[in-house]
Amino acid sequence: MTTPQSGLHLVELPDPPLRGGGAMLDVLAAQIPAYTDVLVAGGRGGFPTPIVLGACGIGRVTATADDVFGVRSGDVVVASGLFRSGRLAQPEEALLAWTGIGGAGRATPTIERIREVWRDGLYAERAVQPERTLIALPGADAYPAPERLAYLPWLGIAAEAIDRASVRAGQVVAVVGATGQLGAAAVLVALARGAAAVVAVGRDRDSLAALAGLDARVLTVPLSGDRATDGSAIAAAAGPVDAVVDTLGAVPSPGPTMAGYDALRPDGSWVLVGGVRQDLPIPYGDFMHRRLTLRGSWICRDATILDVWSMVRGGVLDLSALDITVVGLDDPTAALTAASRSHGLGVVVLVPGASPTSSRGRRSRGSRRTRRDGR
Repeated sequence: MTTPQSGLHLVELPDPPLRGGGAMLDVLAAQIPAYTDVLVAGGRGGFPTPIVLGACGIGRVTATADDVFGVRSGDVVVASGLFRSGRLAQPEEALLAWTGIGGAGRATPTIERIREVWRDGLYAERAVQPERTLIALPGADAYPAPERLAYLPWLGIAAEAIDRASVRAGQVVAVVGATGQLGAAAVLVALARGAAAVVAVGRDRDSLAALAGLDARVLTVPLSGDRATDGSAIAAAAGPVDAVVDTLGAVPSPGPTMAGYDALRPDGSWVLVGGVRQDLPIPYGDFMHRRLTLRGSWICRDATILDVWSMVRGGVLDLSALDITVVGLDDPTAALTAASRSHGLGVVVLVPGASPTSSRGRRSRGSRRTRRDGR
């Protein structure tokens, strides 16, 4: 990408060079989030160019630098995209080959340098990723559908939010924004964690119906747009709500988020993990007297992703519930269009070398990458 207005293009590039602290990956699968077309158009922040997009995905390690010991050639790994500077007292974090800044939430010279140095994303046949963003998945080489594993980063983000809500088996969890892809992931994780009931809250009734079909413990609440009505419906769906996980995207008002707040029982937990860009009118006295806990959650720890993989590997979390659409590298515009139409349990996954009708496959040749530049 040479200007902020440039789009994605398929180009042939030399294989990215292996560098210190890095590992070479053959990319197996990478999810294309529903909002990627907005990101490509410049609607979610900037990044250095030219760039190969794709923060998260699944790959097989083919080579490592001499100073890399956490992953080995042959490992199937999750690339989380989250690069931390390592300064614990002053955390600086960035998503590589994407937008998103953690820590204090502001760009710093260190963050800008991180993003300049590491810009080989996963929308490619091959990529070089820093070791500190890679999590080896024991036994994943035997998993029959790597395109489904591309959802692991989203499940990890959802699981981190569930954990930060201190959800215990037998509790009632409400997921506000459940008809989005992160919200659907939160529903799956809450079920796997043993929730007594999961109240799925969202606008798209078809997606709500699909979630209700997962398990009798899933109870759905369609959003009406009226805060009082929605808060009462969430609270009444399954009895007292122990935890609310808000996964909403860029909504026009704070009403749906605050409806989740209204539904919480005293001593409940409220975790914000979505993309809401609204100030929340939290009443001091009410919040204090109900003894509520409010926490933010952004991306996840490596251990959380490994824990999710253990649930998948052990059959506790079943990825067959996902409705996967596979796309290849050949038509970036079509891939972004398909992704923009996805929601809930519907997921678009890039499998290098695959045609849209195939479920698996990748090219063995060269270094074809979907790059955002002006050519």
